[in-house]
Formats: sequence, C-alpha cells, structure tokens
Amino acid sequence: MRRFRVARLRPSLPALPSRQTLVRARADFTASLVVFLVAVPLCVGVAVASGVPAELGLVTGIVGGLLTGLLPGSSLQVSGPAAGLTVLVYEAVQEYGLGALGALVLCAGVLQLVMGALRLGRWFRAISVAVVQGMLAGIGLVLIAGQLYALADAKAPGNGPANLAGLPGLLVDTLASDPALSALAVGAGTIALLVLWPKWRRAARVLPAPLVAVALATAVVFALDLPVARVEVAGLLDVVQPPGGADFARLADPGALAGVLGTVLAFALIASAESLFSAAAVDRLHDGPRTDYDKELMAQGAGNTVCGLLGALPMTAVIVRSSANVYAGAQTKASRVLHGVWLLVFAAAFPAALGVVPIAALAGVLVHAGGKLIPVKQWPPLWREHRGEAVVLASTAVAIVATNMFEGVLLGLLMAVAKSAWETSHVHLEIVERSEPAAGDGGAGRGTNGHDAKGHAATGKGAKGLGVPGHGTPAGPSPRRPLLVRAVGNATFLRLPKLLDQLEALPEDREIELDLSGLRHLDHACMAALGSWAEQRRGPDGPTRQKAPSISP
Repeated sequence: MRRFRVARLRPSLPALPSRQTLVRARADFTASLVVFLVAVPLCVGVAVASGVPAELGLVTGIVGGLLTGLLPGSSLQVSGPAAGLTVLVYEAVQEYGLGALGALVLCAGVLQLVMGALRLGRWFRAISVAVVQGMLAGIGLVLIAGQLYALADAKAPGNGPANLAGLPGLLVDTLASDPALSALAVGAGTIALLVLWPKWRRAARVLPAPLVAVALATAVVFALDLPVARVEVAGLLDVVQPPGGADFARLADPGALAGVLGTVLAFALIASAESLFSAAAVDRLHDGPRTDYDKELMAQGAGNTVCGLLGALPMTAVIVRSSANVYAGAQTKASRVLHGVWLLVFAAAFPAALGVVPIAALAGVLVHAGGKLIPVKQWPPLWREHRGEAVVLASTAVAIVATNMFEGVLLGLLMAVAKSAWETSHVHLEIVERSEPAAGDGGAGRGTNGHDAKGHAATGKGAKGLGVPGHGTPAGPSPRRPLLVRAVGNATFLRLPKLLDQLEALPEDREIELDLSGLRHLDHACMAALGSWAEQRRGPDGPTRQKAPSISP
C-alpha cells in the first residue's frame, strides 16, 4: 500500500532588509538631521535678508527637500533658498512687491523646465568658471555690504553703490547708539563663532556651526534682555500666498515688461548655473552616481515652479548644505528628502521659535556666507597663472556691485568671449628670401638660408631679422631678392592692427609675395585689409611697382 507524504505549506515571510540597507538608512537619517540643522538658520537668514517673511525661506527649503529631492538628477546635492539670489530677490520685492515675487519665480521655473526639456543643461558647463566665480564674488560683496547694516539693526539704503557709500555714516551712527552697539556685538560674536567652531572638529561633527552660532546668540540676547531686533513671525499658512491675476497684470504692464523679463531671465540663468556648478562640485566629493545635468535642471525648474505657486523664494542647489550632506555620510537621496520633512515639522510645530532669534545673528551668518563666496585664496594663483581669467573675474564682480546682477553677469560673459577670441586668433608671419634659380640648378625655389620657398621654417616674425633698411638690423644678402611672406594661424579683426604693422614694416624696395594658404581662418575684415594693402603695394602711387603680391586664401 502506497503512502503519500503531503508537504505542509508555510506562509512566505517578507525578506528582511539586508545589513547594507540598514547601514545606508541609518547614514541617511543621520545626514538628514545634520542638513536640517544647517538649513534652518540659512533659510531664515536668506528670507530676512531678501525682505520677505522668514517662513517663506522655510517653505522653499521644504519644497527643495520633498519635491526636488525626490526627482532624478543629482543624488546628494540639497536645494533651498540661496544667498546667491538674495540681492536679486530683494530688488525684485522692492520694485514689484511681495505678491509679484511668486509670479516671477513661477515664470523662472517654467523657463528652467523648458531649458531642461531642450537638453540645455549640459551647455551650462560651457560657461567660463571665471564668470561664475566673479558672479559669486560680486554677490558676496553686495550681500556683505547690505548685511553690515543689519548687524547694527539699521536699514540699508538700497543697491550696492548706495550701501557702500553709506558705510562711513553707518559706523558713526552705530558708535553713537547703545542698541546698535549691542546688535553689532551679537552679530560680531556670531561671525567669530562661525569661524572658530569648525576648528573644534569633534564638536563640529555633531553640531554645525550656523546652528550653534545662532542658538548661542539667541540665548545671550534672551538672558541679558538686550535691546536688539528679532525675527517677526507670521505663521506658515499666513505667508503662503499664491500669485493672483493682479500680480501677473502688474508684471505685464508695458512700462515694467522689460525689467520683468530681465529679472525672470536672471532668476532662471543664475539659479541654473549655480545649481549645475554645485552639482559638478558635489560629484567630486563622492563616488556615487554622477549628475544628469538635464534632469537636474528640470528638477530645479519643477521646484521653482512650485515655489512660485506658493509665493515663496526661488531655490537653487546650495553647496553649503550639499557638502554638509556628503560629509555627514549620506548614501542616497533619502537624506535630502528627510531634511525637508524635518523642516516641515519645525515650521508647522514650532513657528514661535523663530520669534526669539535676533536679526543681527542671522546677519552674521550671511556676512560669513558672503565672505566664503569671494575667492580670496584662489585669487593669487589665478593672477599668476591665468591673468586674463583673473581680469574677467574681477570685472564681473565689480560690474555686479556697480550696476546689478544681470548686467554684471552679461558683461562678464562678453569679456570671457572676447578673451577667448583674442587668445584663439593667433596669427604670425613666416618670412624667407627667395632666389631666382640658375639654369640647370636643382635647388630651384630655395632661399639663401636653405629654407624652402613655402616658408615651412621662418627666419623671423614680422620684419625683425630681415635686414630691413632703417630698422636697425643688418642688411640681407641681396636687396633684389624677393621675399615670400606666409601668414599662419587664425586671422581675425582682433589681430589686424599687429598684422598690418608687420606687413607695412617690410622693405619698400623688395618684391613681396604674400601667401595666405597657411591660415586656418580668415575673416572678412582681414581679407579686405590685406587686399587693400596689396593694391597699395602694386598701385601707380604705391611704394613699389614691382610684381604684385599674390593673395591666395
């Protein structure tokens, strides 16, 4: 008799997470707390410096974590309100009002989405690094000049030049006022702690310097009851005001349209450039997946679109928070998403905590952040090794301080293009003497110095070393031998004056043959000028009536 064994089915249990997964989750959780502690004072400080309610900075940080943090692009960089756009946002709020800020940010976000869809993200890597560093340096200078007033609880006059011009008066007013001196002491103490705290490495790994500096300044102000200004709190739901039809109508006014378009373009381009350059810097800090620039640009555009709909500040990827995220051991994008969760919990549950924070302490944080935007350490080697790049950097920074962000960056880009055009338009003349071949001579076309007639080896550049009479050099072997002048390189209008000087310095009693076959590029201005020179050389009133030079581009 056969017996059958019936197997008893056991319910399948879900697979337990691996040890590696648990390690990653713990690392992301810890990193998210560190980034949250760094982000809170920066979000609030940027909002206050931009002339908007402090809660709007937290809203932008929340969107940067919960939305942009989830989207593909860069895995570890963190987005939120940035000091780099503070000056531009402040000017926009003063010009168009707080209600119109959301409409401007919304339009900038849509523009970023379009640029990402057109796969323009990778082209931002073609922007000169000197222009970006000059832009950040200019932002840092303007930011510092404005926040020096906030350090003394004073109101800044306005734009960059006005703020700089008013600093002597600010110093006099501060020294004559006890409350201003108290605020200055709080701000200066905050800056000192921001500089000194990272030197205590063990403590800095646990608590970030901005949080410690602001918390300690707040405790001192509260304990001593100092007469300094504090952050005004309105509540998270009260400050979120989506832009309405009236705001868009105000921006569409013909008189303001040009300025509006410039502001939107500046928002989009500067936020995109800063984000993508930050992504490149973050990629060098870790060994994880590299950034997809087009996807990252679309992620930033989606975040700014939502920030615009909420009436919040524009966002960028911020290198301070991103580097803190990497150094804290983040493994995946979960850390930046969690940091947005903590910001949301803080803004919803503890909004009153912002009301005890002194404005001078936040100003100290931004002065310190503005100082870090100025490439002080990079300047000396850049000046020694790449002087042209250093000039572009300094010119961009000065232009931003003297005018505004958009015009300064535009000037920097034009200077970078002009510099590159100047460096690539190198052209020189190769000059050899030709001898008329004798009958039966196998050395036809050879010069007296043994170089071939096509000038593959030059005896000199221009007229130097040719024995040109009246030029202080010894005479050549025979004044009747023709000269073969071969132009080599890229002949553009930028090098035309030097090229014509060399041609006009050639001997007047020699036959000249000009060969342009060695030019890789010959623009219309150079072609016309060389043709005019040839006509003058051969004309009835020209310096010589000998054989006309041949122009064969």
